[in-house]
This record gives sequence, structure tokens and C-alpha cells, in this order.
Amino acid sequence: MSVFTHETTQAKAAEAIRAIPATLTEFRCPLCNRVFGSHSDLSCHYAAEHPDTAAPIVVTLTINGKDCEVLIEPHWTLQRTLQFRLNLTGAKHMCNKGVCGSCTVIIDGRTALSCTVLAAECEGKSITTIEGIAADPKWKPLIDAYCRWDAMQCGYCTPGFLVTAKALMDKNPNPTEDEIKEALSGNICICGTYPRHATAILEAAEKMSKGA
Repeated sequence: MSVFTHETTQAKAAEAIRAIPATLTEFRCPLCNRVFGSHSDLSCHYAAEHPDTAAPIVVTLTINGKDCEVLIEPHWTLQRTLQFRLNLTGAKHMCNKGVCGSCTVIIDGRTALSCTVLAAECEGKSITTIEGIAADPKWKPLIDAYCRWDAMQCGYCTPGFLVTAKALMDKNPNPTEDEIKEALSGNICICGTYPRHATAILEAAEKMSKGA
């Protein structure tokens, strides 16, 4: 029976990041499932066999400090790319309209809704996901506080809240309750855990300021 602790979760998050391949070794056609040895071969295949469909593209993304090549269709969002190409499932697929905050990531230091951002737009940018936060020991007090105050119930929206909280604390290590509420205003929780988020973040901020 698996026992989930912060340490085991941190290890799993770190492993998920390490498992992301840095370089593509095969190029699979999503329409007919044929595999090619290079992107140019795949592009030629599309021109010959699927001339009315846009060919997949290769983008290089920097995810949680790791550069990786990803083969995607041009219209894919960052959320879809994270989930289905990189096996990073923390940024949740929920509303898919940019209104719930469950897919929040940090791009170049600012929160972004990954369901509204094309992956192709993210080349050259630094992307942080909940996996990167979970793998970083610095943020253990924040995760511990969320658990202690039960600032989650079903847990589906929790990654988005934590990512938003991290972005806030990066800019403002000692936020007030009102500043926390404003920062989290774009994150929706159907379980209604709103008061507990501010309590958890305030506690984490205090502990982190003391080096705990």
C-alpha cells in the first residue's frame, strides 16, 4: 500500500520532470500512427498523404528548468501539451475557457492559464508547473500549510491555487490577507475552501520568512 507524504510526493514530482525526454527520437503521425525518424520525413508524409491538414511542429520548451523538444499540432494549448506529451498532469483540464484557474502555470514569472496559451507561443520562455513547485524543497512550508489547514477537498483545483500562491509569494513574500484574496480571485473551488487558502498562505509566509 502506497503511503503519500511530502517526501514521496516530492520524489514523484522530481521523477516526472526527469522523465521528460530532452530530444525527440521518433516523429509519429497523429492521423495514421506511422512513425518517422525525422521531422522532415514526417512533413513530407503530410504533404503526400494529408495535404489538407497542418503538419505537426517541433517546439523547444523550458519546463521546470529543463529544456525539451516536443512534437505537437500547431493548435495545441500548453495545457494539452503538458498533459499528453510531457505527462505533467498537474495543470488540470477543467473549464478549458480560461475562467477557473485550474490549469494555472507560471510563464516568465507571471501566472498564465495554460488552456488559453498555445504551446507554440512558449518557445524561449521559462515555464513552471505544480510539479516543479512540488519538487522544490523551498516550497515545502506552503504545501504543508495547505495540508494542515485542509485547503483542499477534492483536490482538483488545488494545483492552480498553489501555483498562484507561489507566484504571489515570489513577488511579495509577506502578503496580507487582502492581497492573497486578490491574487487568488481567478481561481475557482467548487468545494468552497476559499477562507483556508489565505490562512495556509499566511502561515507558510511566516514560516518561510523565519527560514523554517
